[in-house]
Amino acid sequence: MNITKNIGILNALIRITIGLTVLSWSTAKMVKFPWRDSYLFIAICGAMKVAEGIVRFCPVTALFEKYQEMEQEKPLALGDGSSNGEVDEVLPYNPT
Repeated sequence: MNITKNIGILNALIRITIGLTVLSWSTAKMVKFPWRDSYLFIAICGAMKVAEGIVRFCPVTALFEKYQEMEQEKPLALGDGSSNGEVDEVLPYNPT
C-alpha cells in the first residue's frame, strides 16, 4: 500500500492542535484517576490525531476516497434488461 499525503496543511495543523489538547487533558485526568482505563483510550486517540497531523495521512480519508473511486467505476444497472441503456425511474415506497 502506497501511503501518500491526503490531508492539507491547515487540516494537519488542526489535527495536531486538537490531538495535543486531548492528549494533555487525558494524561492530566490519568494522573488524578489512574484506575480508569477510559482516559488511556482517549490518550491513544489523541496521540493518533497528532500522528495523523505530522505525517499528513488519514486512513479514514483514504478509505473514503477509495470507496468513492470504486463507486465511480461501477457501471449503471439496467432497469428491465433492455439494451437501450435507459435506467428505470425508482418510485418511492408508499404503503397507503
